[in-house]
Amino acid sequence: MNANHSIEQLTQILAEKNPNISVNKARTWIELLWSDFESTYAKAGYDYRGAEYTEKIIQQWIASYGDKIHEFAGRNPKYAHLLDESDEEKLQ
Repeated sequence: MNANHSIEQLTQILAEKNPNISVNKARTWIELLWSDFESTYAKAGYDYRGAEYTEKIIQQWIASYGDKIHEFAGRNPKYAHLLDESDEEKLQ
């Protein structure tokens, strides 16, 4: 399984878990989480464990925090622009 396929699947999972965000914003969050996790993991000196490992970690985060991710963005100005829904329709 490649990273793009995993990102698509994770996007759908997050969009279903959190009806407060659009599919496009869910994808933005997944891409952000994916790249941040892999870069942080590498900077910490850990060996790369592959896309499957990254996918499992993000699935755990979605299960724990996916329904609240929009609240996190509202409290953190660095990410607030990611969830500005004014120009998009929310997932029905």
